[in-house]
Amino acid sequence: MLIYIVKRIGLAVLIILLAVLALFVMLHSIPGDPVSIALGPRATPEIQAAYAAKMNLDKPLFTQFLIFLGNVLTGDLGTDVFSNRSVAKTLLGQLPYTISLAVASLGWAVALGIPMGCISATKPNGWLDRITGLVSIGTIAVPSFLVSIWAILVFAIHLNIFPVIGAGDQGDLADMALHLVLPSFAVGLGWVGYLARMVRASMLEVMGENYIRSARAFGLTTQTIIYRYALRVAILPTITLIGVGFGGLLSGTVFAEIIFARPGIGKVIYDMVLNRNFPVVQGAVMMTVALYAVVTLASDIIVSILDPRVRESL
Repeated sequence: MLIYIVKRIGLAVLIILLAVLALFVMLHSIPGDPVSIALGPRATPEIQAAYAAKMNLDKPLFTQFLIFLGNVLTGDLGTDVFSNRSVAKTLLGQLPYTISLAVASLGWAVALGIPMGCISATKPNGWLDRITGLVSIGTIAVPSFLVSIWAILVFAIHLNIFPVIGAGDQGDLADMALHLVLPSFAVGLGWVGYLARMVRASMLEVMGENYIRSARAFGLTTQTIIYRYALRVAILPTITLIGVGFGGLLSGTVFAEIIFARPGIGKVIYDMVLNRNFPVVQGAVMMTVALYAVVTLASDIIVSILDPRVRESL
């Protein structure tokens, strides 16, 4: 088990390093002079030279990459161009909002998707299976920003049940949870179909195993067989999908944070791109990649604990 965890950690570090390299290449492939973009056309040559020296832009590309890589590995994500504040501190202040939104969205997807998959697997190709399949495809097809708009129109404006703007009063957990309902539903609804389809396929495969036939022969009820025996095995691929899908949820939070005017890393990226504040943008991208790698690593470790056969695959 320890060897497997070490290998997975090494793979996660490699992914982060490749992401650093890709981000560095993309930033230096953007047309135009980064100094002129950051300071504007009216900056004097002296100011431009000082800024280039401060940002290490006057050094060779390989040296810039080594400096950039060293800063990332030590947690130094750079300095905000306009406020001269540490990018890491700025993003860490916004990170809890994004994580809470992603986790709540994942909660919607799990709470709706897994039961739908189990219901579909009880009577495959029946009318209930066809209805849940249609609903699953519908949730996959509808984009999150469209769900956000309709959620605002129906539940906030027409029914006046949930608030729309902001993240709620700090310290008031009930108010913050209430502000989290609509954006998390809009982001998580798209993953309901993926989880439902995955659980259904896994359940149908498991239901044909010998130990399931033995459980039926002993007279156990269908609900007991599904939820106590079959689901424990069928849930393993779904856990992996949840880890991979967490990255998709993070990208979906960008639209929700913009539409619902919530604080978060996605909103920061959107604002900083408009302001051409590239140090903050690249720091936010790196923090998102690191978070995605950690969640994927955690899901792989959980699956390896539940199914020891996975440890031999790496």
